[in-house]
Amino acid sequence: MKELDVVMGGYLEQYYTTASAQDQAHFKTLLEMPDPDLYGLLLGRSEIDDPEIELLVKFLRAMSGAN
Repeated sequence: MKELDVVMGGYLEQYYTTASAQDQAHFKTLLEMPDPDLYGLLLGRSEIDDPEIELLVKFLRAMSGAN
């Protein structure tokens, strides 16, 4: 999905290298998700059970303007 490429690529370019090892691991976890599931998370249509990953999802939403 092109939209996912834009959001995830933006994070990679701007934040990934300076993110904590834990946030990098959370980002990798998100990348392993099927596109429809990740898309649902980023649009706020679904939730994830891990509160730390949810923080990253909220950041990605804010970064992309999808609040």
